This record gives sequence, C-alpha cells and structure tokens, in this order.
Amino acid sequence: MSQSVADNLLRNRRTNAVIGWVLLVFLIIVVGESAISGDLAWGLFVSGILALCVLPPLAFRNPETMLPWEVIAIAALPALGRAIAVFDITRSLNLYLSIAALALIVAVELELFTTVKLTVGFAIMFVVASTLAATAVWAVLQWSLDLLIGTEFLIEPGRSDREIHDELMIEFIYTAVSGLLAGLIFEFYFRRGVPTRGRIEEEVAER
Repeated sequence: MSQSVADNLLRNRRTNAVIGWVLLVFLIIVVGESAISGDLAWGLFVSGILALCVLPPLAFRNPETMLPWEVIAIAALPALGRAIAVFDITRSLNLYLSIAALALIVAVELELFTTVKLTVGFAIMFVVASTLAATAVWAVLQWSLDLLIGTEFLIEPGRSDREIHDELMIEFIYTAVSGLLAGLIFEFYFRRGVPTRGRIEEEVAER
C-alpha cells in the first residue's frame, strides 16, 4: 500500500471518529437536558442509544473504532427533533424513528464488529424485530415509572385501560413501519453503499 493511500485511510478513520464523537456529545447533552426537564424515560432511552454507540471503542480500546457517523446521525436527529418539537404528534414520530435507529445501530454493530453476517431477508427482519422489542421495553419502562414514581406516561387520570391498550397497539404499528424503513436503509445503504474500509481499523473490517 502506498503512503498516500495509507494516509487517506487513516484520515478517513479519524474523520469518521471525530464526527461520531461530536454527535455523541450532542446525545450526552440531550440526556442532561432530559434529566433537568424531568423527562426521565426519554433520558434513559437516549442513554441506551449512547451506550450502544460507545460500545465499539470501549470493546476495542480505540477511540477511532466507531460506527459510521451516518448511523449515529440517524439516531441523533430524532433526538434533536424531539427537543424542538412543538406538537405531540411530532414528538411521537421522533420517538418511533429513535426506536428504529436503536435497532439499526445493533444491526450495524453486528455486521461490522462481529463475525455475524446477516442475509438480506434476515437483516431486514432482524431490524424490524429489534424495533418491536425495543418498543416493548420502552412501554414497560414507562409503565414502571408510572407505578413507581407517579409519572403519567401511560397511566393518566381519566384514561381507561382500553384507551391505553389501543394507543400502545398503534405505537407498535408505527414502530414496525419505522423498523422496516430502517431495515431497508441498513441493507441498501450501509451494507451496499457505505464503504467501511478506511472507516474502521483494518483488522476489524476483515472480521
């Protein structure tokens, strides 16, 4: 490999890492803002996204071993949208997109940093299933906070169990659609469109 090519790969990896860490700082700010505003459930959810994003550099003990910055951006944009959202429907949409982004992060990490290689159909179904699983965890978290500390994420005065149930089912439908979109993005953009060589360490890319 010529010196110019080696320098280009190194520069790409460093650039990807710098952009990724900048986006992670933004997510840290979102967590802090959520704690200050009392939006505990959302803060915990973004903390989960943050933990998944920092897993590769911690596991490989190298701050330059990061997810492609586009993946982190997809997770960060809904968080920004929720922070500036005015209408409840917009905040809900950002939630669905964030849950799908969480599943997308898991799929990309499995593909890039482990020996797991997903087939086309399974990759898409994996992202959809992961999105639905994350939605279920999110619902349980909100319900638990309502019971333990008296929040009103799901259990609100004057709302019947049927209304709460119907709303949860609608959320599952929306997140399933978001998960399908994330699965298609994973397959046709990150697996086929984004070159990983130069983004991460060579020994990682060869896994």
